[in-house]
Amino acid sequence: MKRIAIAAGWIIVLAAPLSAQAQQAGELVRFIACPVYRDTDSGRKSGCWLADDRESGIRYDVSQSPYKPDWNREVLVEGRVSADPPTPCGATVLDPVRTSRLETPCPRHMLPAEGYAGRRYKLPRRNIDPLSVPRKVPPGPYAERTFPVYFEFGNDFLVYQYDDWLIDNAVTWIRAAHPRKLVITGFAATDPTPVSGRTIAEPAGLAAARAASIAETLRRLLPGMIVETRAQTGALPTDEPEADGLPGQSQRRAEIRAVF
Repeated sequence: MKRIAIAAGWIIVLAAPLSAQAQQAGELVRFIACPVYRDTDSGRKSGCWLADDRESGIRYDVSQSPYKPDWNREVLVEGRVSADPPTPCGATVLDPVRTSRLETPCPRHMLPAEGYAGRRYKLPRRNIDPLSVPRKVPPGPYAERTFPVYFEFGNDFLVYQYDDWLIDNAVTWIRAAHPRKLVITGFAATDPTPVSGRTIAEPAGLAAARAASIAETLRRLLPGMIVETRAQTGALPTDEPEADGLPGQSQRRAEIRAVF
């Protein structure tokens, strides 16, 4: 959509939305949208997930999210503009990016390839080996340490591979370190935040639910370990690297603290 301004007898056409080209790599974007699937075919899982930011008019490629959209529901998109070209999927790439499923229904929408190839599937960096593969023993000395685990907005279930990888690393270290107990603190982003013309916030009870989810997982993986749970609302962002520099992702977490 364009606006027309008249100045000194000239008609000047101004682009309303910020163009994709004007965005800087690393710029943080956050919006709510109905996901769109582009049916490309470069092999297994090569299709593209797209999302349109209505306020800016920009279409984004959100395919790199560790949690894939449910195209029957809106998603909360959080990501940083990548320097990668838009050629695989025909949209500005967000990487890193998250696409949290919301409850608002969406119509399913699929686009043809339209000449875009998509991306050939490759295993994500956070991908655990089968449990039959021996883990390398982390070196000591061992002292109190905290391991974060992250969640989608509004949910307490573990994210496939992303959380599996984080928990596997934590458990490998804990088995080598032999702490006296584990204290699991769940966090929830309960402070209201404006996004795409609405206000969103996580329920306070989600903090305790996240702690309980992680505690139950660790009790199964570490039989006999003392595990305590705590909860904290109004979560603030952290700079932990596994949140990929996304403030919203860092708020939605549980922390596993090993106590000696």
